[in-house]
Amino acid sequence: MKYQYETILCIVNAGFSDTVMSAARACGATGGTVLHARGTANPEAETFFKITIQPDKEVVLILVPTAIKDDILHAIYREAGLNTPGQGIAFSLPVDGVVGLPDLKK
Repeated sequence: MKYQYETILCIVNAGFSDTVMSAARACGATGGTVLHARGTANPEAETFFKITIQPDKEVVLILVPTAIKDDILHAIYREAGLNTPGQGIAFSLPVDGVVGLPDLKK
């Protein structure tokens, strides 16, 4: 089954959701939702990934047409990925149906 839309989820250190949204908008995203969260990674994760884990997080959810998903994921990684101060990870999930939004097709 080919999906028309995907949801991109990006988890970044607190204060970096604007960086994520700027990168996403540059690739055609029209908006997103930011949720405040708290990470629960264990100390071994810091050693494995060679990063310092900040517990306060922001989760950015962005609904996009499947056609632009990869461009947005790559842009987010460049601007807010693990090797940046945002220390973000991003992934996408297929969306089976959408209601209540204007046409998002690109």
